[in-house]
Amino acid sequence: MALTFPRVSGTRLAVAAAATAVLAVGAPAAYASLEDDSPAGAAGPAATSTVARGKPFTETRLFFGTERPDGGPAVTDKQFMAFIDKEVTPGFPDGLTIQDGRGQWRDSNGRIERERSYELILLYPTTEARKRDRQIEEIRSDYEKAFAQDSVARLDERTRVDF
Repeated sequence: MALTFPRVSGTRLAVAAAATAVLAVGAPAAYASLEDDSPAGAAGPAATSTVARGKPFTETRLFFGTERPDGGPAVTDKQFMAFIDKEVTPGFPDGLTIQDGRGQWRDSNGRIERERSYELILLYPTTEARKRDRQIEEIRSDYEKAFAQDSVARLDERTRVDF
């Protein structure tokens, strides 16, 4: 039995390419609208969609490992909370969230490392992103030095927040 495939016309290919281009252009525009502070009902991209609540914020998540690459003792809860009190809270006194976790990653020797970890979640107005970036990078660097860590992972996302 022979298999046959339908012929795809040039017009269909052109339509598919155009649809793909529209989607590719629309995604960044939707993401950029998170920064739109225009009031509800104002003309613009936000006016044609559901009203977004809150103000533009940046959410930064930092992932702290507890195992030391040099084989030393793991970072304890007491040590981690002392680090938060000294290095994080002064720069982010309005609040933060800490979650316990389990993580894994590939070390510089190619081995999969598994360890207890902490996730620190920080929220701040997007208008403060440049100032906060310096503070966050200092937190990462200080933790790496204090606890002999190879790295502290960072994730930044734009969002809208209403308190």
